[in-house]
Order: sequence, then structure tokens, then C-alpha cells
Amino acid sequence: MLGGTFDPIHLGHLAVARQAADAIGLDRVWLLPARTPPHRPVDPSASVVHRFAMAVLAASTDSRFIASDLELGRPGASYTADTLRAMHATGLGAWQIFFLTGADAFAEIATWREYPAVLGLAHFVACSRAGVAASSLRALLPDLAARMISVPIPGPEDPGLHRSDLTGPLETRVFLLDCTTPDISSTTIRAHARAGRPLAGLVPPEVDDYIRRHRLYGADPGAERGDRPAAGNLHE
Repeated sequence: MLGGTFDPIHLGHLAVARQAADAIGLDRVWLLPARTPPHRPVDPSASVVHRFAMAVLAASTDSRFIASDLELGRPGASYTADTLRAMHATGLGAWQIFFLTGADAFAEIATWREYPAVLGLAHFVACSRAGVAASSLRALLPDLAARMISVPIPGPEDPGLHRSDLTGPLETRVFLLDCTTPDISSTTIRAHARAGRPLAGLVPPEVDDYIRRHRLYGADPGAERGDRPAAGNLHE
């Protein structure tokens, strides 16, 4: 599960989803736009309808991705603990769910609602982001270090997570994934759209077209799309 405001969803989000799916061997990744993000100071710029529609389009780029409106139908703030319990209600056990988050957000886990109980509701996968390496979390959160497992990026010499890491008692763990993702923020994308600048290399082409067609974030449907890829770390 990868949640977020997704205002809009972008290639950085999808890079995390793909790398986590590859490294851990996930069958699918649910993309969950939040109705009301609890830690965001202002409301999303795009409506829940538009943000979900963009998530659906982004999900079409990988057969493992599924856009979910699970958080959009609940009133109030979208708390992770509530979302995970809703997943349990579908019949999934905590050990079957991997909740993807940025290492910077996980570093603040003690401020999350229902901490530390929330850690027992799913596995957590902390991905390097915004200057915070996932591997640094052991030192930042020494009380949780014993439940942390580093996950190698899959390659010719290492297939990624070893299934032995998931054997034994079905207790939840925190997987640390030092991945590299595009240096993209939703804030930058909204600013580009307002200024009529290209969105290529920031969002999937399908999302680019949707933003322009619906004039989201002040986008001009006739503005040049361009072709400008980015690389670095994930934001928003």
C-alpha cells in the first residue's frame, strides 16, 4: 500500500512503488489517495475525484498497481491505523500487508496516531527520501532497530528480499529500502502547471494529459509538453 495526497501523483511515487515491489516481491501495490491528509497544513488543490482519476491513470502504467478509493470514502483525516484496520476487515492479516512510506515520514513514527500499536497492523517499508536514507533509521529510532531488516535493491548478484526474512512467527517488521527515486515534488508540478511549463518527466503522460484537459492547477491545455526527465529523491 502506498498512500499520499497525490496532488498530483507523479513519477517519484511510482518509482518507489516499483522498486519496493521488485525488492520485496509484492504481487500488487495499492495506490491510495488520502481524502484529508492529517499532516498537511492546507487542503489538496485538486478534488478527491480528480486525484483518484489521476491515480487510476498512473496505475495503468504497471500491471501490479491498483488505484484504491479506500480512504476517499471515509470522513475526516485519513489515518494509517484506520486504513490498515479496513484492510484487515477484507480478510488480510497484518503480515500480508506492506505499507510503503518515506524514511523521512517514518522517522516521525512516534507522532503517528496509535503509535506504537500501528506498527503491529502491517509490515512497514521505509524508502530513502528527501535527504533521509532508510539505513539511517536504525540510529534515529534505536528502540525499533531490532525489528528492522535492510532490503537490497534487486540485481544480478542479489534478487532482493530473501523469503527467509518472512518465515517464523508472523510478526510485523520494518523493511529499510535505500532506493533512488526522481527528485520530484507535487508542489513543483503544480507550479509548473500554473506557469505553463512542461510536465514531461514529472508525471506519466496519461496524468499530464489529464491535468491539461481538466485545467488542473491552472494548466493551459495548449502549453508545450516538452521532454525533461529528472533524477534524485522523492518529495510529497
